[in-house]
Amino acid sequence: MKLQKIRYGLIGCGSMGREHIENIKALDGTVVTAIADTHAPSRDAAVALLDGAAQAPQVFDNHRDLLASGLFDALVISTPNFTHIEMMRDALKTDAHILIEKPLVTRIEDGVEMMKLAEGRKPLVWVAQEYRYMPPVAEMIRMAHGGAVGALHQVAIREHREPFYPKVGDWNRFTANTGGTLVEKCCHYFNLMDLILKEHPSRVFASGAQRVNHLDERYDGRTPDVLDSAYVIVEYPSGARAMLDLCMFAENSVDNEHIAIVGAEGKLESLLPSLTLRHGRREDWGTRKVWGEPSGSGRGVAVRRVWDTNIKYAGQHFGASFIEHQKFAHAIRNGLPAEVSLEDGLRSVATGLAAHRSIASGQAVDMRDVLPAGW
Repeated sequence: MKLQKIRYGLIGCGSMGREHIENIKALDGTVVTAIADTHAPSRDAAVALLDGAAQAPQVFDNHRDLLASGLFDALVISTPNFTHIEMMRDALKTDAHILIEKPLVTRIEDGVEMMKLAEGRKPLVWVAQEYRYMPPVAEMIRMAHGGAVGALHQVAIREHREPFYPKVGDWNRFTANTGGTLVEKCCHYFNLMDLILKEHPSRVFASGAQRVNHLDERYDGRTPDVLDSAYVIVEYPSGARAMLDLCMFAENSVDNEHIAIVGAEGKLESLLPSLTLRHGRREDWGTRKVWGEPSGSGRGVAVRRVWDTNIKYAGQHFGASFIEHQKFAHAIRNGLPAEVSLEDGLRSVATGLAAHRSIASGQAVDMRDVLPAGW
């Protein structure tokens, strides 16, 4: 059956914007018809990716001209974090389906405004949170929700990685632009915690600082102020807990992303980039007659590599962005709701903001003091 063709307009042609272009190119029944960016080198790089396409995109140097062109059925917004509210004020006036990059916003009030602007709107608004689609992570979540380890009690996420990459104008060196590292980088993880535990956080406690990265850099006399390391504990109403361990000066790591889910009956672990999934059940220990063998032996733990052979472009996120785009396009064609809503996107930002507030105050932060009344 021939697929309905979807025309994409892309606003923001930086590294993530170009990643979106590569994924759209790999999909069936899709075409990039318009691109916009205020930065000429980014526009040129995006045009180069589309060289030889059956239909050359129209190129704009600002988003409003692209929106006025009507050359699109769907929009992908991948501009700097602090510009998302401006982009969405205009984009939500169109009839286009929208995929907007994380973090949704850098301030709670901007997210609330965005949700009000989107009320009653029929086209999709989907917040990009691709980590949930990484093959071993997706399989781990499927198993956890299927009862593989019983009632869920703990989620632990560790990311030990390299410092932030350079961006145009180095906008990501300052918290005022990013919302803070625990918003910019880690909203993915807070969204995963909520998805896994099927709850919204009640309280957050965090400790973190800028210890190593960017301290010798200067921009118009200013020193970057983004933290590079933190521990975050997230508590949920059921009593379940989640934890994030972030270090951004640990690039000499093996499997720099490690997610563990522990239930009453066992444990699941996902490791990247090795694409490894581990699964073990406590009954494999509890039924033994003789105790004495120490934990950590790996006894009874199944280990396998997980990949999705439907992925046509692996890219920077182990094929997760391709799966996300595939699902986004499927939802457009079939009138389905977004898998990651504006509310989901705002809640993941709120947890990050709460963590930053906790670091600043040295106190646990109640999520009711961060989110809008009634949430």
